[in-house]
Amino acid sequence: MRIVVDLTRCQGYAQCVFLAPDVFRLHGEEGLLYTPAVPDDRLERVRQAAAACPVRAILVGEEVTAGDG
Repeated sequence: MRIVVDLTRCQGYAQCVFLAPDVFRLHGEEGLLYTPAVPDDRLERVRQAAAACPVRAILVGEEVTAGDG
C-alpha cells in the first residue's frame, strides 16, 4: 500500500510518529520523513496514524490514487 503526506499541511504534531514509528520519523524538530510504500503488516498502524493526524495530512491507499489524477 502507498501513502503520501502533504508536507505543506503537516504541522509536526507527530501523532503519526508515535503510532507508526517504523514508517514515520521526525528529522530535526519539525521535518517529517516517511516511507511511501507501507508493508501489509504495518497498514493498520498507518491507518490509525492517518486518522490521528489533526490536520489530515496523510493520504492512504485509495486516497493516494484518487488525488493523483
